[in-house]
Amino acid sequence: MSIQRFETGPRMSQVVVHGNTVYLAGVVAGKAAGGSVADQTKDILSIIDGHLAKAGTDKSKLLSANIYITDMKTFPEMNAVWDGWVSPGNTPARATVEAKLAAPQYNVEIMVVAAK
Repeated sequence: MSIQRFETGPRMSQVVVHGNTVYLAGVVAGKAAGGSVADQTKDILSIIDGHLAKAGTDKSKLLSANIYITDMKTFPEMNAVWDGWVSPGNTPARATVEAKLAAPQYNVEIMVVAAK
């Protein structure tokens, strides 16, 4: 079975496709870095939509999601954006964890796996 990689660098690939499964690396905000948790979450989910499209799938085929937030007090703010984005009836298995992220301007990081 072949493996496709997109946006590959020396440390990681942003998207890896193996068979009919699409794996995304953790995604952090680009233009919204340093903004509110809601703004960062919107930006991240937009980036995820683009990565999934590149791999030939979409959010209706999500299998799992891991969400990392720097402060569990922002859980409702992040969830409000997530709930407006996720495909109704197709919600993935999900975990949300409070964690220190790679740089202080990031408040949210999301990693997903999807079927093709």
